[in-house]
Amino acid sequence: MSAFFTVAIVHLLGVASPGPDFAVIVQKSLSQPRTVVVWTALGIGLGILVHVAYSLLGIGLIISRSIVLFSMIKLLGAAYLIFIGWRALRATPAHSSDDAVSAVAEAMPAWEAFRVGFLCNVLNPKATLFFLALFTQVIDPGTPAAVQLFYGLYMSIATFLWFSMLGSVLTMRRIRMWVDSIHVWAERAMGAVLIVLGVKVALSARN
Repeated sequence: MSAFFTVAIVHLLGVASPGPDFAVIVQKSLSQPRTVVVWTALGIGLGILVHVAYSLLGIGLIISRSIVLFSMIKLLGAAYLIFIGWRALRATPAHSSDDAVSAVAEAMPAWEAFRVGFLCNVLNPKATLFFLALFTQVIDPGTPAAVQLFYGLYMSIATFLWFSMLGSVLTMRRIRMWVDSIHVWAERAMGAVLIVLGVKVALSARN
């Protein structure tokens, strides 16, 4: 149990810290219905399982030590963040006078929201290093694979719940009524943040 609590605390600190996943959830909360935000959170949560899988298989260690592979993942992740940010920067005011109808009409398809969250998490090189460190430094290598898999499932579910909760708060009626008045500029601001994060990822070193 002490090992589990250690993993849970380390994961909580990691998932709660501002980063690409956090920025994407906030950006989607500014412009999309709650269900879309939840689908995005589900994509992020299941993306965690990809990191867990290659960490358990030892592929994460290979990626972290290969300049070419790590650079490819880093540049893909950076390009994806910049792409999402650019789309947010191009946000335009809704033409409908009915905000609720407009939000539903412009809602992103569930599969697309899931894809955005999933790719944002999987292509984040910092997540690669985080899980590699977690499975080599925090979790005892001698821990049975089944227990390590349980840790991974817990982190996936906890990530989904955290970002779903964050999105649910940000899409609450009172908050959305205030956000609607500055919606376009707020979304453009988050787009700029995503672009900055993408550039930061592209220029970052492996350590």
